[in-house]
Amino acid sequence: MSAPITVDIWSDIACPWCYIGKRRFEAALQEYPDADAVQVTYHSFELAPDTPVDFNGTEVDFLVGHKGLAPQQVEQMLAQVGGVAASVGLDYDFDALQHTKTLKAHELLHHAKAEGKQLELSERLFRAYFTEGRHLGRIADLVDLAADVGLDRAEVESVLESGEYADAVAADIEQARAYGINGVPFFVVNGRYGVSGAQEPDVFADVLRKVGAEVAEDA
Repeated sequence: MSAPITVDIWSDIACPWCYIGKRRFEAALQEYPDADAVQVTYHSFELAPDTPVDFNGTEVDFLVGHKGLAPQQVEQMLAQVGGVAASVGLDYDFDALQHTKTLKAHELLHHAKAEGKQLELSERLFRAYFTEGRHLGRIADLVDLAADVGLDRAEVESVLESGEYADAVAADIEQARAYGINGVPFFVVNGRYGVSGAQEPDVFADVLRKVGAEVAEDA
């Protein structure tokens, strides 16, 4: 068996480019001959930590306030992002999207990691947020989504109510600062190579090949 390659991904469930980046990285991974040796871990990053759990408005309203852009500019931007998402097989529904604070979703991802379900949950949360218009800020809604990937409902409710993983989320965000990460998605491969943004699959494939060759030489 090949030595493992670690891929640490900083992302936010509320980031449309993070879901696109996830798909592009997965496309590269499918073509990588030693994909089973690649260990992927998601890390927390809050793009808008001051967002209320229940934001009263549309995604356009939020971005107008958050970025200071005109509504028409925001609509054009969302249309462009939606087109890129469609190119990788994702059907974004910005009209249905419910903007919210993502802290509890990040806590849930840490719990899922401890249970060996983080990758499944990450996909479920992204799909729920961007294509299904689900609310990801309330504990009850997160419990339902966690159950979809086989996590225990009572246990999920308990860890989210207690804030058991709040320190883990804070540690991820602090590590991002230490790396100089100020935007997501951001991929750190084997703790040495950083890839910023939702790059094309070829970019990820090149990094995987480079790291794989280095690992083989060191073996």
